Amino acid sequence: MSLYQYAREENAERLRDALGSDSAAVRRRAAEFLGEVGDVDNQPTVDGLLRAATSDDDAEVRGAAVDALDELGQEALERLLEELTGTSGSEAEWVTARKFARALKADRPELRMAAANALGGLDDASGLQHLVEALDDEDSRVRLRACQACGTFADQRSVPALTERLDDEDPRVRRAAANALGNVGTDQALSPLLDLLDDGDESLRRIAAGALGKANNPEPVEPLARALGDESAVVRNAAVYSVIELLSNVPTEQSHAVRDRVVSELKSADDATVVEPLVEILTDGQQSRQRRNAAWILGRVAEPESAIAVEALADALADEDAQTAQFAATSLKSLGGPIVEDRLLDRIGTEHPEDARAKAVFVLGQVGGQETLNRLEGLTDDESSAVRQRVFSAVSKLRAGGP
Repeated sequence: MSLYQYAREENAERLRDALGSDSAAVRRRAAEFLGEVGDVDNQPTVDGLLRAATSDDDAEVRGAAVDALDELGQEALERLLEELTGTSGSEAEWVTARKFARALKADRPELRMAAANALGGLDDASGLQHLVEALDDEDSRVRLRACQACGTFADQRSVPALTERLDDEDPRVRRAAANALGNVGTDQALSPLLDLLDDGDESLRRIAAGALGKANNPEPVEPLARALGDESAVVRNAAVYSVIELLSNVPTEQSHAVRDRVVSELKSADDATVVEPLVEILTDGQQSRQRRNAAWILGRVAEPESAIAVEALADALADEDAQTAQFAATSLKSLGGPIVEDRLLDRIGTEHPEDARAKAVFVLGQVGGQETLNRLEGLTDDESSAVRQRVFSAVSKLRAGGP
């Protein structure tokens, strides 16, 4: 049976046995799985990982065991540090933080790794400066965990040192530094990520594209638009999400100019690349501002023949956020065409919410043809006054030959 199957069955005993394998790769994977499925109250598991973290002859196995103890919880990681530093678990957190900070100077890299992990888990910013210094550690495993820990603090003071790590020789460190800068999220922290959109590492491009939507200025618009042509689908998807987030974040006085630039750039991109993520944001997004922006942009960048865009916009007529529903109606009017007419005719029945029906009728009055006129004439005695009012207006326009 494979280690993966043992992990699926949460068979910690078999995974602990694998820590004694002759293969370093097997021992490392066993440690990683124990971090995922182990229990901090299971003494044999903790002891096995402690032995691996302190005495295994392979550096990657020791590192995996340190991280596994961290995964089990602060208590397990502190046990490792207690053994190596003499720390008492009963001490105040600020005392513990000081001892962990001192451990970042220890000779053993595994101890420095554990200290970086532990400091990242403490609610004590006094350890930040020590973590920043650890970003220059000679061991890339320590630099990696120092980057990750800095990311948990998301403190502006770590930005210069994290930026330097974007040129680290270890790609894992570069990714961790990019993630940490994204967590900081200030314009100063995000600016170095712009260049990463052209990096050869797909993961770095994805991290950068996903983080740049947090900016409070329009500078990332054009680089993100270029990323819409990236060879990687995950990078393109992250870029679209960030463009929408960017529209939600930029100051009001800049929003109009940014919207114009966004629409211009998105219209020049491949339709499927842009439309599919926008539809996903509109249908599954949790933030009203993002759904509004997605609804608004779809009416300007989608083709009238785009069934998924029209379907999503038609569904959004019933959105609980009134502005999202209104933007959806406006976008459907802008798109027009047979598909819009067909989807809206499906939504004028009484099984749909009153407001959504009224909006559907309004748009049909702008884009409909003879079939729409025939259907709407049957709604002149609808039980909803809002729907009837829209019907009378729409029928009048259609009989007159248009709006």
